[in-house]
Amino acid sequence: MGRNFRGARAARQRKSEPFLAKGIQVLGLTAALWLVSLFLKGSPALTAVSSGLRSILWLPLTIGLALLAAHFALKKLLAAKGAQAADDLAPAQPTREPSAPPVAPPSLIRAQPIDPEPAGGRQTHWSPEVFATIEWRRFEALVEALFAQGGFETRSQTHGADGGVDIWLYSRHAQGPVSVVQCKHWHDKSVGVKEMREFLGVMVSKGVKRGAYATTSRFTTDALEFAKANGINAQDGDALLALIARRTPEQQTQLLALAHEGEYWKPTCASCGVKMSERMSHKDGSRFWACSDFPRCRRTMPMRGA
Repeated sequence: MGRNFRGARAARQRKSEPFLAKGIQVLGLTAALWLVSLFLKGSPALTAVSSGLRSILWLPLTIGLALLAAHFALKKLLAAKGAQAADDLAPAQPTREPSAPPVAPPSLIRAQPIDPEPAGGRQTHWSPEVFATIEWRRFEALVEALFAQGGFETRSQTHGADGGVDIWLYSRHAQGPVSVVQCKHWHDKSVGVKEMREFLGVMVSKGVKRGAYATTSRFTTDALEFAKANGINAQDGDALLALIARRTPEQQTQLLALAHEGEYWKPTCASCGVKMSERMSHKDGSRFWACSDFPRCRRTMPMRGA
């Protein structure tokens, strides 16, 4: 997933630490030689050695101070580069003309809703627009609820590595999972035979003979033929809507409420499970989704229509 902000900062600090350690070692050696020169007394020969040591102490002293100076200069340079690297994920700020009134303090800006619910986004009945407005995690929760209404016991996880399985299906009449489900919340891209082959590999590795593939988009002809030949129930957007239409009116209402639960339009971070926020690149002005837990999590997602 990439290193987080703390890890990157620690790496920058390690780059300058050798100069600090060497500088301290050289200065320590200089001090030790100076102390030794103080005790070299008692004979002309020792006095001569003492004078010789003192005459060359300026060299290690200069080297030690130079190493310390290099440490602090490099540390300052790396800190400046780290701040510049984090700048791209800073929250987007409105552009102001010179005559515009002062912008509110950052604390007030963060207190306001940065990503409000889109106008007309919440639907009153089931249609393709529901799939178009909800985010990927809402879609997975919806598919899981559909199977639960069909009598299956289900298990899923909100984020993190899932091993290629979005939902596990269980039956009270069998031991272990009876099927696995893969969900693709795609809009303009069809699910092809490549994705189907990968899913079949997951089924084999998990030891299940049947699976279901649900998508908001479409399947290619080759993908449908492959699914039929390998025990995969392929459900595209139209098929899912037809399945929902066969539920009772009460169940359809429950599913629609689930689809619009919470900030249903904002994508969920696949790494840590929190909602993402709209951000703007300071390089080209493009907008994208970034984890709200930045800088601890640096996951981003492209924004549709941006």
